[in-house]
Amino acid sequence: MTPVKLYPPKPEKVYFFGTCLIDLFYPEAGMDGIRLLEREGIEVVYPQAQTCCGQPAYTSGYHDEARAVAAAQLDLFPEPWPIVVPSGSCGGMMRTHYPQLFAGTEHEARANEVAGRIYELTEFLLHVCQLRLEDRGQPEKVAMHTSCSARREMGLGETGPALLARMGQVELVEQARATECCGFGGTFAVRHPEVSAAMVEDKTQAIEATGARRFVTSDCGCLMNIAGRFEHQGKAVSGEHIASYLWRRTS
Repeated sequence: MTPVKLYPPKPEKVYFFGTCLIDLFYPEAGMDGIRLLEREGIEVVYPQAQTCCGQPAYTSGYHDEARAVAAAQLDLFPEPWPIVVPSGSCGGMMRTHYPQLFAGTEHEARANEVAGRIYELTEFLLHVCQLRLEDRGQPEKVAMHTSCSARREMGLGETGPALLARMGQVELVEQARATECCGFGGTFAVRHPEVSAAMVEDKTQAIEATGARRFVTSDCGCLMNIAGRFEHQGKAVSGEHIASYLWRRTS
């Protein structure tokens, strides 16, 4: 059972860990997450030396390699500020698996300290910032996909939907397979492409059946997988990171 997390008051400064997929494929999602935080009066610090959290190697069983990559991140956050991550996948790695990965090593204490300051973006906006949203967009149906890591490792199945529920012109529609994996799973999609393709086919069918022509997610891996499948199918359903969706409709 995930322990109850006590959330701090809104801080003056936070660190932002951008993630590989945002850096390489969806930089605007990262910038929109930063803009949402800055609009709340928070100074956002982006350590320029950050790289990968180590999750791809870790979930593939290469723990020594993952430890080497992850160790390079531990000294990037020297001040005691929250570390906001726009991904439940990377957030789950850093909060849940860093303490396991570095147990019994010289980095154990530092890893535990960093893990205790990790917040996924929607979690931070909802529970720490107590974000209020003024929806300036047109009425729209939207489906939400929450990643497996956000839902199961971080216990954040409801933070994204809770933020969308505060949007006055947005109708959040429930998909039949809301809690099922989209089939991405990092290296899983590469190592088991046939199984992954079948899973994302189920996911796209479930989203399309809601009647929504847009879905949002807080993880760019899921966004890439589901949106890519819709594009391959020639379907007029688009996807967006929730940070970009919230920023675009409230700016």
